[in-house]
Amino acid sequence: MSSDPSEPKTVEVGAGPGHSSASAVVRKPLLTVARLGLALAALSLAASATLWQRLSAAREQLARQTTDSALQALEARAMAKQAQEQALETAARLAVSELRLSEVAMQRSQLEELMQSLSRSRDENLVVDIESSLRLAQQQSQLTGSVEPLVAALKSADLRVTRAAQPRLAQLQRAIARDISRVGATVVSDTPSLLARIDELLRMADELVLANAVAPVNASGMLVRPDSESATRWWQRALELVGDELRNLLRVSRVEQPEAVLLSPEQSFFVRENLKLKLLNARLGLLARQLDSARADLASAAATLYKYFDPAARKTQAAASLLQQVQGQMKTLELPRIDDTLAALTTAAAGR
Repeated sequence: MSSDPSEPKTVEVGAGPGHSSASAVVRKPLLTVARLGLALAALSLAASATLWQRLSAAREQLARQTTDSALQALEARAMAKQAQEQALETAARLAVSELRLSEVAMQRSQLEELMQSLSRSRDENLVVDIESSLRLAQQQSQLTGSVEPLVAALKSADLRVTRAAQPRLAQLQRAIARDISRVGATVVSDTPSLLARIDELLRMADELVLANAVAPVNASGMLVRPDSESATRWWQRALELVGDELRNLLRVSRVEQPEAVLLSPEQSFFVRENLKLKLLNARLGLLARQLDSARADLASAAATLYKYFDPAARKTQAAASLLQQVQGQMKTLELPRIDDTLAALTTAAAGR
């Protein structure tokens, strides 16, 4: 059996010649073992050195990584602190910006309210100004008896509302347009012509024949001589009338109004003056635009004319016809009203 070189061998030492050879045989494996041990030791030492170098390198690398990590951590902490400071600064700036933004929003709302208030004030002033001008024009129209001042004021108000361009005044503008069309189409009697006709009635009052008169007499009770009649002819007619009166001391005539028969010459004078006074009152009422009073005075004058004056006389008929014309024109003398525009102005002034 072959023996394992690694196993220890037992060498018997004995005396004799072969002792040197046996020693030599014994020393060979020992040297081999020693060499192997040295080789192993060298390998172990080399491995240890290599491992030590690796460990040193790893330790240095770990130290460097640790140092780098520490530096990075410091840098990270510094960056985090800087980021936190920036965040705080940003938050502070954001708070200031929000505060300023809220102030700006509040100022904007206040400015809008101020603008709306100014707009409302401007519209209210415009409404008040238009209402004042229209009422003044209405008074002027009543005093002059013409619709021209009222139409001019309505057109001016329409132009001002159009320039304002406010939606809340649209209803007012429509009302003004309706009143312009209605007032412009209204036919109003001419006041100067009415005054001239009343003056003509006043001139005719002294020449009217009373119902109980036996001959045409004037306000003083004297016989009236027509302008176209000659003096001789007038005297002849007067003598004929006197003769007729002497022959007919008793005469019968039909009188519709019994009061007219009972008038004395003095009362006849007052009847004429009363008629003229009523016509003058009607004239003054017309000038003062008190149309109801003027109509009442004309109606009273017409009643006096039909009651105390001869309806068959030509001058009485002419006066009655002229008085009827004046009364007819008085019906169309009423000026149109601008109620639609005034109501729209009231609504606009109330802010609705």
